[in-house]
Amino acid sequence: MTNASRPKPLAGIRVLDFTRFFAGPYCAQLLGDLGAEVVKVEIPKGGDPLRGQGPPFHHGNGITFYATNRNKRSLTLDMQQEEGKRVARALCLKADVVLENFRPDVMPRLGLGYEDLAPEAPRLVYASISGFGPDGPDAMQGAFDLTIQALGGYMAITGERGGPPIKLGTSAFDMLAGMNCQSAILAALLQRAATGLGQKVDTSLLESEVAFLVNAALEYLLLGREPQKWGSEHAQQVPYKAFRTADGWAIVAGGFQNLYEAFCGVIGRADLATDPRFRDMPGRVTNRETLYAILDAEVAKFATADLMAKLEAAKVPCAPVNDMAQVFSNPQVRHRKMQVTLTHPAYGEVPTLGAAAKYSAFDVTEGWTAPPLLGEDTDGVLADWLALPESEIARLRAARVL
Repeated sequence: MTNASRPKPLAGIRVLDFTRFFAGPYCAQLLGDLGAEVVKVEIPKGGDPLRGQGPPFHHGNGITFYATNRNKRSLTLDMQQEEGKRVARALCLKADVVLENFRPDVMPRLGLGYEDLAPEAPRLVYASISGFGPDGPDAMQGAFDLTIQALGGYMAITGERGGPPIKLGTSAFDMLAGMNCQSAILAALLQRAATGLGQKVDTSLLESEVAFLVNAALEYLLLGREPQKWGSEHAQQVPYKAFRTADGWAIVAGGFQNLYEAFCGVIGRADLATDPRFRDMPGRVTNRETLYAILDAEVAKFATADLMAKLEAAKVPCAPVNDMAQVFSNPQVRHRKMQVTLTHPAYGEVPTLGAAAKYSAFDVTEGWTAPPLLGEDTDGVLADWLALPESEIARLRAARVL
């Protein structure tokens, strides 16, 4: 049996995705990557707000929509109407996983909370992503990745020394919350296989960020000391940062003794390895300003490619600071298939990112589908999941439920 002929691990799992924006759709996309049938429930007019976020746009959708919605079917449903709520409930009872990212009171108010569904669907895995979690004093507050980056501590430790707080370059904690939720769903499905029972799992942007503080948090919790912003530098290792070269920027991670000595040799300053101020790690950390003033001037004499070649030959960890064009032309990135092209019958080819994890038992990207048009699968989903006849679907559409 070839890899491509084996079923994916979530084949046969139905996911009803009520989420929008970033964290929830990203989680659902990851489940779809692994073979789940993901139905994205959208409001009839406009759909997921990310469809309208821009410019730039691509075939009428904001580009961020394409980053989080491959491998899904789109169903439109007005859940403000009673018939819409009834259809939504019927779909939930047919699902293996219900995924939502509203404020904690929204789904219960619609009669679609876990407590509403579990008595009739004890095998259901119900997953919630929110800004702050489903309970606690701030549970009802909304959040965006930017506000959470500030509240959860990351902006206090991100940026150049002495500079203003800086957000990370992407909506990192939206994606991290989505990844945490995917892991929780997979764990709940695994436990269901053993017990026959589903459960509710939840995560939030805040909890995902705080858990991601790792050593910065421990510096405070163990030592009572606020960690500082270090830019590309390291608090306990020198040299370890981005250096300006003659034609760009390069990262050198040469803090450990053997690496530091090799780095000094590459730039023609072997004397720095024996200088009493810099010859050991504590000395380099204590005297970082003086040492960096010397190293900055020496590294600036090299072109990036020349410096990289010399450092790689000396086995000193290093990397150029690449832009997107350089990332996606990188031979290793290309070899690992981190760019995939999907095709949609209406709008043609669209690029997507490859999977970060690969599997020996199946090709994870086989069968991937492009993000759907708004509502393009409504009729098919209602027929497949609920066995609704065409006449009933037509009636619901005429009533503007769909």
